Amino acid sequence: MRFTSIVSAAVFASATLAAVVLPRDLAKSDSKQQAIDLIEDIKTNEATCNARNVAFRREYGSLSKEERLDYVNAVKCLQQLPPRTPESVAPGARSRQTLSIHYSGVFPPWHRWFVYTYEEALREECGYKGYQPYWDWAKYASAPEDSPLFNGDDYSLGGNGDYVPHNGPVIIPPEGVSGDTIPLPAGTGGGYVTTGPFANMTINLGPVGGIQGGAPPGPDGGLGYNPRGLMRDLGGAMNTRYANYSTVLNLLLKPDIEQYRLLSEGVPYTPEIGPHGGIHYTIGGDPGGELFTSPGDPAFWVHHGMMDRMWTFWQAINPNQRHREFNGGPYGHITWANEPPSRKASLGVPIDMGYAGDSTVIREVMGTLSGPFCYFYL
Repeated sequence: MRFTSIVSAAVFASATLAAVVLPRDLAKSDSKQQAIDLIEDIKTNEATCNARNVAFRREYGSLSKEERLDYVNAVKCLQQLPPRTPESVAPGARSRQTLSIHYSGVFPPWHRWFVYTYEEALREECGYKGYQPYWDWAKYASAPEDSPLFNGDDYSLGGNGDYVPHNGPVIIPPEGVSGDTIPLPAGTGGGYVTTGPFANMTINLGPVGGIQGGAPPGPDGGLGYNPRGLMRDLGGAMNTRYANYSTVLNLLLKPDIEQYRLLSEGVPYTPEIGPHGGIHYTIGGDPGGELFTSPGDPAFWVHHGMMDRMWTFWQAINPNQRHREFNGGPYGHITWANEPPSRKASLGVPIDMGYAGDSTVIREVMGTLSGPFCYFYL
C-alpha cells in the first residue's frame, strides 16, 4: 500500500490536550531530576487520540533485544529497496535512503513529517511491527559509544568508528550564507565502523561539503555514485556539551518558540550549535557529520526522533497556544536564517518530501495526536 492510502486511512479527529502545570520547585533539585519529573508530568497529563490505536515511540535502550533486532532488520531492508529518486536527478541513489535538504524555516514540522514517512516505510514496506525509537541524548551523554545504540553488538545501530588520530571538525557555513567557522572537539573514533549490523554498510551519496579540510564533494556535487564505508566519530565531549540533562530541562522551560529553537537548533553562526547540531557532530564521520547527507547514517533517525520528542513535550505544556507556534526568531523564514530575506513560513506552507514520500502542509503536522498522526513518546 502506498503512503497516500496509508495517510488517508489514518486521518481522524484530534484529541483535546490537557495543559501541563510547571512545577514550582524547579530550583530545589538538580537538572537531571527536574527534567525527568517534568517529562513524567507531561506524559501523565497527555490525552490520547484513541486509546485503542495510539502508538508510543520508545527509547532505543528500553526495547528488548528482539525489538531492537526487528528495527535493525527493517532498516537494513529499507536500504536494499530501489530508490524512488530518478537516476537523472541523483545518479548516486542506490537505495531508499537518499539525499535530503533540510534546516529551513519549517524545520520542526518538516522533520516530524520526514521521520513519520521513514517510520511508515519501515512498517509498510519492510514489515516492521514497532514504531520509530529515539535516542535519549542525556541518558548516554558521557559515553554514547557504549550505549545500546552504538556498542557494536548485534542489536545496536553499529559501533563507533575505529580510532584514528585526528582533529575535531571545523564547520564552515554553506555556500551563500555568511558566518564564521566553528571548531569542534574530536570524538573517540574517526575511522570506519567495523562492528555491529552496519559494519559492511555502503554509503552511496555525497559528501556535499560543510567541513573545513574534509573530503572533497563527490561526483555531480555529491549526487553522483560514490560508494564508500560508513564512518563515525562518537564520544562524550560533544554530547555532554550540547545535549545533557540541563539542555533537556532548559528546552522544556523555554517560554516561546523563538527561544526554544535558538536552544534546540543553536544560535546562528556561533559555537552554540544546540542539541540538533551537537548530536549530529557527536555522530560525526561520514555521512552522519554532514548536513546534507546525514540521513544516510541510521543514527539520523533516532536523533531526530528525540528532536521530535522534545518538541512534542514542549508543545504539550501549553497545547492550545503551542500547536500554532513553529516559526519564531531567525529560523522563522523560508530561507536559512532569513538569508536572503524572505517571508515567514506559514501554516499553509507545503512540506515537500520530493521523491521520498507524500507531501503535506505544516498545519497538518502540528500535533502528534491529530491529523495523520496518532503517536506519543514514552
